[in-house]
Amino acid sequence: MANITAALVKELREKTGAGMMDCKGALNETDGDIEAAVDWLRKKGLAKAAKKAGRVAAEGLVAVESSGHHAAIVEVNSETDFVARNDSFQAFAREAAKLALDTDGSLEGLEAAHFPGGSTTVKESLSSLIATIGENMTLRRVAKLDVTKGVIASYVHAQVADGLGKIGVLVALESEGDVEVLSTLGRQIAMHVAATNPVALDAAGVDQAVLERESNILREKNAGKPDHVLAKIVESGLKSYYKEVTLLEQPFVHDGSKTITQVLKEAEGKAGAPVKLTAFVRYALGEGIEKEEAPDFATEVAAAARG
Repeated sequence: MANITAALVKELREKTGAGMMDCKGALNETDGDIEAAVDWLRKKGLAKAAKKAGRVAAEGLVAVESSGHHAAIVEVNSETDFVARNDSFQAFAREAAKLALDTDGSLEGLEAAHFPGGSTTVKESLSSLIATIGENMTLRRVAKLDVTKGVIASYVHAQVADGLGKIGVLVALESEGDVEVLSTLGRQIAMHVAATNPVALDAAGVDQAVLERESNILREKNAGKPDHVLAKIVESGLKSYYKEVTLLEQPFVHDGSKTITQVLKEAEGKAGAPVKLTAFVRYALGEGIEKEEAPDFATEVAAAARG
């Protein structure tokens, strides 16, 4: 077997743009023949995929899947909305969500899962899809919710196909109550989450850095007041903030006179048992991804004139 040196791996990586471990694997498979290794990577779709990896992928789909007391949600990104309407892309997103049900809920675990219909992993199948379609794609994130008893309700906003859309929400309700009642309630709350985008379930779940920032804003607005007065202003301000951003304290979008906590309490009578909202997940397509701003027409013309 040929000696696969670091220099050889570096050379192949520069030729193809593929990952270091992929290059090393290709050289091992081809006994150190760099041109054969290039072909090997191209056949696997890794070279073409790597060359596209620098392009921003902020379109795509959010996919949700549920089975019994388990549910999963994934975001798969593409460069254009056109590709998001591609049947193969939608099939991949749907299958990825299904596979996530049997993982530990981590992105690494999902990427390493076996993709049905062949001998490839989810990660390898995505690379192959990139090579076929010719556009950068990423499996961006995944989450999984479980309940011991009760339901995990879901809602997909701007749905383009069953379980696929632009915003996906999962809501976990722990209860021994009537499943039909819980399912209806859970879906209503999931729609609420899609609309209001709460940052946490309750006050304890709000990031400490966020609370510190809100507190500092309140202090700066009321600078000069005595410390004991300032402390009360901050305390009162944070209470108002919690009502705006924490799910359990938010006014219910279907009935603004009640909070989500009150809605859950009232539902216990219909469900026939206590109902506890234990977790939620909300994915909005492309949130947090910096998109490249397309130049306006005048800028494009000016650029063309400059050659």
